[in-house]
Amino acid sequence: MTSASMSDDEDTDASLLALLRQSLGVTDNTATPAIPETGVLSSAEFIYNNSIDVAIDASNTKLAATNIYSLMQSKQYSTQSWSAHDLHPKAKDKATLDFIFTMDLLNFSFWSESSEEQRFAVEYGGKRWTGYWSLVACLQRAIDQDIPITDSHFWQDGGECTLELLQHLFRSTTSEQIPMLRERLDCLHEAGTVLYKRYSCSFANCIAAAKQSAAALVSLLVQDFPCLRDEHRFEGRRVRIYKRAQILVADIWACFNGESYGTFHDIDRITMFADYRIPQMLHSLGCLMFSPSLEGRIRRHEEIKSGERHEVELRGCSIWVVELIRRQIVNDHPDATVNSILIDTFLYDTLKEKEAAGEMTDMIPHHRTRSIWY
Repeated sequence: MTSASMSDDEDTDASLLALLRQSLGVTDNTATPAIPETGVLSSAEFIYNNSIDVAIDASNTKLAATNIYSLMQSKQYSTQSWSAHDLHPKAKDKATLDFIFTMDLLNFSFWSESSEEQRFAVEYGGKRWTGYWSLVACLQRAIDQDIPITDSHFWQDGGECTLELLQHLFRSTTSEQIPMLRERLDCLHEAGTVLYKRYSCSFANCIAAAKQSAAALVSLLVQDFPCLRDEHRFEGRRVRIYKRAQILVADIWACFNGESYGTFHDIDRITMFADYRIPQMLHSLGCLMFSPSLEGRIRRHEEIKSGERHEVELRGCSIWVVELIRRQIVNDHPDATVNSILIDTFLYDTLKEKEAAGEMTDMIPHHRTRSIWY
C-alpha cells in the first residue's frame, strides 16, 4: 500500500471515529468538529480516474442530464414516488422504519438466468412479483400471517428464525428458489445481535445516534453492521461503495418525505446505489462505454466476481457518472431540487418500465455478480 493510500484510509477513519465519539457524547475540545463524509464519492472519482475498461462519454452524459431532468419534471418525480408503489408501506411510523431496515438487510442478488416464467417469483395481492419486488411481497405476506419478520428480537431467536422458516417465507411460485438464502438468514442474525448489544434492540436508536446526518448514519451502519460494509481494494487503496447502507438511508428519507425519521440535513451527500441494473441503463444512454473484453464478458453472461477489477470499475464509474449528471442538472437549473438518490430511482423505474413494455431487446445485458452487496 502506498503512503497516499494509507493517508486516505486514515483520514476517513479519523472522521468516522469523531462521529462515533460525538454520538456517544464523548467530546474532544481540541478537535475541529468533523463534517460527516461516507468516502463513497471520493472513492468513485478515484476508481474513474484509474479505470481501464470503463469510460464515461462526456457529451452523452450532458445530453442524458437534459433528458432525465425533463422527464423527471414531466412526471413530477419526487420522494412521493416511493410510497406510491403498490407494495411499499404507506404508514409513517416506527413499524414502517423497522420494515425498511428488514427490507434493506435482505435487498440483494435477485438476478436469474431462468426465463421470466421460470425465475423465482412470488404471488401476492393478486399479482406476480419478481426481483426486488418479490422480496417486498414476501415481507408483506409474512406480516399478513402474523410472523414477526421485522422484529429484531425474532432474528435473535435461533430456534424461531431458522433457514426452514425463511424457506417458507420466501417460497416461490416456480421451481427456482431465491438465491443466497443462507446469507440472508446470516444478515438477520447478525443485525439482531448488533441491535441487542449496541442499540437496545431498536433500529430507531441508530437513527438517533446519527443526529439527523445521512452521512453519519451510513458511517455508523457500515461500522457496526459488517453485512453492510461494502468495501474493496482497488489500485492499492480501500474504496467504499456502500450500496445497501446508502439505499437504506435513502429509503427512510423517501418514505418519510424528509420528515420524522427521514429528516437528514445532508441527504445530498448520498450517492447513487451501485448495483447491476443502473450500469446497464447508463450504457444504453451512451454515458458508460466498456472495453471489448468487459463487454464480451457481460454479453456472454459470464459471472464477474465481487471485488474484481471489472466489477469495481463498473460500480465506481456508475456512481461518478450519476454525480456528473446531477452536477449538470444543477448547473443548468440552479433551483432544481434533485439529488443522486432521485436520479438513481428514476433510472431504475424507467428501466423496469422499458422491461415491462418489451423494449429491452437492444440493451446490453446487466453484468452478473452474485454477492450480498447488491
